[in-house]
Amino acid sequence: MEINSLALRRADGEPSRTSTVKNRTMNLSRLAALGCVSLVAAVSSAPVSAATKAFPNATPAIAPTFSEDAALAAAVAGPQRAAANRARDGVRKPVEALTFWGLQPGDVVIDLQPGGGYWTEILAPYAKATGGRYVAGLADLDNPKLSESARKGRANFLAKYADASVWGKVEATNFGGVSGALAPAGSVDLILTAREIHNWIPGGYLDKAMADIAAALKPGGVLAVEDHRADPRPMRPDASDGYVNEQAVIAAAEKAGLKLDARSELYANPKDSKDHPFGVWTLPPTRASAPSGQPENPAFNHAKYDAIGESDRMTLRFRKPG
Repeated sequence: MEINSLALRRADGEPSRTSTVKNRTMNLSRLAALGCVSLVAAVSSAPVSAATKAFPNATPAIAPTFSEDAALAAAVAGPQRAAANRARDGVRKPVEALTFWGLQPGDVVIDLQPGGGYWTEILAPYAKATGGRYVAGLADLDNPKLSESARKGRANFLAKYADASVWGKVEATNFGGVSGALAPAGSVDLILTAREIHNWIPGGYLDKAMADIAAALKPGGVLAVEDHRADPRPMRPDASDGYVNEQAVIAAAEKAGLKLDARSELYANPKDSKDHPFGVWTLPPTRASAPSGQPENPAFNHAKYDAIGESDRMTLRFRKPG
């Protein structure tokens, strides 16, 4: 089902996003006081990033290790998830990340370019269980230049998650450099982009994507960002190695009218030297052994890069004023 043909509504109505955010903050504070929530020291013990210095008024990085959201815990623990995705939970920390980003029961969520479906396997069942909606931002079918492989990729993704008894109704919206609106204006609670902004930059549509996101979000709605962090070194102008400076993301989001609300060091990895022969894709999980488009090199020694683990990544939360 195409989201652009529908008016987005939460199943239980549309309470103010700002009020739910306040409730969530109070709930986490209350649980912390009771000893039920641990506010992770890994955040505060990490080095202060350049972006933190540039934005001292943003909420300090906080990553709860426990969520009071039983539906979220159930979705993460559920049998619907692929074993390969579950094996990465120690690195991707889904409960902590989604709690930080502010996911709420009943939310309308757009997951931009969900790839292999790591977040789909959690967010779609969560939406099903809580009366929300999960929408995937997929290849733009209205783009006459869209490749056949991109069309097949979109069709395969929707076929993979077609069983409504497991996933609920997985919807789709067009997303890309020339796509139309993501959703009716002011109708979405949370939009997630996980490891995709580095593709928008060479694609030439970073500003366009941010404007589309800002238009779709409700007042008080959240843009959740995860991407490979170039800091403290400068990023390549085209982000061709997959690494992006936090400031570049913050500037683009603020240009679109969003405000940096909080940052977390949840995905920090100080072992990542960010100078790998095949960019960030040298590291797990991709483990590239040759330049893109060339055959993999079976003699390449992955040991050094496997020891680093997955990349050092920014974790940002932006909010639409209102």
